[in-house]
Amino acid sequence: MKDYYKDKTVLVTGHTGFKGSWLAIWLLEMGAKVVGYALDPLHDMDNFIVTGLSNRMVDIRGDIRDAEKLKDVFSKYQPEIVFHLAAQPLVRLSYDIPVETYQVNVIGTINIMEAIRTTNSAKIAVLITTDKCYENKEQIWGYRENDAMGGHDPYSSSKGACEIAINSWRKSYFNVNEYEQHGKSIASARAGNVIGGGDWSVDRLIPDCIKSILQDLPIEIRNPQATRPWEHVLEPLSGYLLLAYKMSQDPVKYAEGWNFGPDYDAIITVKDLAEKIINYYGKGKLALGSEKAVLHEANLLALDVSKSRIKLGWTPTLSIEQAVELTVDWYKNYQNQEPYDICVEQINKFIETES
Repeated sequence: MKDYYKDKTVLVTGHTGFKGSWLAIWLLEMGAKVVGYALDPLHDMDNFIVTGLSNRMVDIRGDIRDAEKLKDVFSKYQPEIVFHLAAQPLVRLSYDIPVETYQVNVIGTINIMEAIRTTNSAKIAVLITTDKCYENKEQIWGYRENDAMGGHDPYSSSKGACEIAINSWRKSYFNVNEYEQHGKSIASARAGNVIGGGDWSVDRLIPDCIKSILQDLPIEIRNPQATRPWEHVLEPLSGYLLLAYKMSQDPVKYAEGWNFGPDYDAIITVKDLAEKIINYYGKGKLALGSEKAVLHEANLLALDVSKSRIKLGWTPTLSIEQAVELTVDWYKNYQNQEPYDICVEQINKFIETES
């Protein structure tokens, strides 16, 4: 897989974000020519900033709602592979900005697909949505790729709408039965709740924990018994990279939707994860039930990754303990070590664990 990406021009949307920055680093380490398209990073300590990524890749500022600028970028750089991660990714914020959430997530994704459609070089695209794209019935078993799309809140429902749009474009313009005519392979990927170093986003559990610990404040947990499929950022990224590689080998077979979630032992409550963060960091305390009015958020959510295991040969490799340890190590060391080097070390350690 490493040889496949060497010297390939790869476009990553959302490269200034948490997952996008890690993906860009991994691609750079494999020798890819990485082009990024995204808005400005939100925090001066974000992984993108502290790793100096803007000096290591083509760094373009742009909004995915700007269809013409997107097409210009595609035309100029002629990417062969596209990883689309740019999004409005926050559930609670989506209640405040529902229209913008839909515009960014749905229309933005359509703009990406249209740019792919009109650019001859673009052959493979992995479009990232979320585990929350499914119609959540609070069931105890994991959702499979053929389960119904849906979502209660604007964010989740917008991602369900993304999946419907992706499937529509795949049938209408990138139909696998007409691959010889269009030459493009389009897949979607759904991951669990991702943790890892370099994330300072508001309203996310790990950044909230770390910020509180650093300020010697209690960690406020608004929904302590909510259960989520927690996974280190490198887990789904390994799935995205493997998926694109498999698509290059058989573009018809793999042009579908795919789940990349953790093993079931990593599906734990918010409270349990926060306690593990405190344990590995060596300090901190919880403050439960501090928020009286809570917007609707799913209490139970899990992914079934059987399809990815069997058809892709992908499997989650890190235990929840290993995922938390890597995450905490990044935050404890990024001020004393070169953050880019920390990321590379963790990628290499992850690869060793995989093998």
